[in-house]
Amino acid sequence: MVSRAASSARTGSARGWPPRRRAPVALYVHFPFCISLCPYCDFVVYAGAAARGPRNRVEALVGALETEIGLRADSLDGEFGPPGEVGRPPLDSLYIGGGTPSLIDAAALARLVDLVRRRFALATDAEITLEANPGPDERGDPVAQRLAGITRISFGAQSLDSGELKRLGRRHAPGDVADAVREARRAGIGSINLDLLYDIPDGPIETWTSTLDEAIGFEPDHLSLYALTLDDPDGEGLTGPGGDHLPTTAGARRWRAAARSAQDEDRAATEYHYAVHSLGEAGWHGYESRHNKTYWERRPYEAVGPGAHAFDGASRRWNAARLDAYLAALSPREGGSPRLPPGGVEHLDEVTAAAEQAILGLRTDRGLPLADAAEPPLADSFDWAMDAELLEVTDDARVILTTRGRLLSNELFSRLA
Repeated sequence: MVSRAASSARTGSARGWPPRRRAPVALYVHFPFCISLCPYCDFVVYAGAAARGPRNRVEALVGALETEIGLRADSLDGEFGPPGEVGRPPLDSLYIGGGTPSLIDAAALARLVDLVRRRFALATDAEITLEANPGPDERGDPVAQRLAGITRISFGAQSLDSGELKRLGRRHAPGDVADAVREARRAGIGSINLDLLYDIPDGPIETWTSTLDEAIGFEPDHLSLYALTLDDPDGEGLTGPGGDHLPTTAGARRWRAAARSAQDEDRAATEYHYAVHSLGEAGWHGYESRHNKTYWERRPYEAVGPGAHAFDGASRRWNAARLDAYLAALSPREGGSPRLPPGGVEHLDEVTAAAEQAILGLRTDRGLPLADAAEPPLADSFDWAMDAELLEVTDDARVILTTRGRLLSNELFSRLA
């Protein structure tokens, strides 16, 4: 929320079709391990013994990631030339997400970053983000992380209320968040983000306002505020052998069913309004994540790891979520040659690309040029959205979501899609 992702496909304004494949400007690395699994989480995560202990699979995963990075880089070298050449720019951002990638050993983390630097190249001022949990046994050593090349840490705080953290299945305590931010600052990490959730089941509004006020007091560079969404990837057909999600556990399914009944649209709207006004009154804008902007602006990005998604300007590709299949492809036994992991690809048509351009543009503070409102897909819904006070036109002729529009954006986006 706060800088924390059918006519012609647009680049700023999409006139040309078909689009050409472009070299990536960002790389996402997915680390799929957590100490425990939160019941609301839909990310590709393996918890417990796979993450820590004598049978953990972290070392095997890191080795497979290194192999996939090499294979993806080989393919890009063949198509666009080596990094630094015309058409193959260095990366603006590297994002190591999960899961809890702060569990990665400092030496392995440095090795990953160095490999990316050698095979993809990193801009001198590249943003290199590491996601971390705030608990003392999960956040890792921020000094070692900085020395490995990390310039930005994103802490999964979610709430600063002990009761809410317990309901969400989080392992850390509220005080751990303050400690984590202080340690990262002392270590010289240049940018810090906090993730926070609102519309938490049975959560009083006062708990949200207290959490937000306290989080602002930590003076992070960026706040990412998310409404708690409880999806059903099994029902959406995303959890098969080639799918990009893992099957939902029976316990998580029961938790989500109970949680949905305890959520409240009016409370969520009140909490959102409080955030908008309190942050605005404080003059808050925050530091915009360069990696997130890559998604919103539909710039091309590469991705490695189980369940990771990539975009080359013309198509979207994903790796299947199943860890065993991922490791078997990249770390074959008995001397077999490594190969790219299983997954899928979607080649975008004009209608889909134009809808993506409109939806992603409207999710940013800058919105879209007013001229784009005269073209599909936005043209078909523009008058309705204006009458419903979901959109407004700025003085510099941009179309942006109103506060009401942000709350009801799913209704507008469903029309655009």
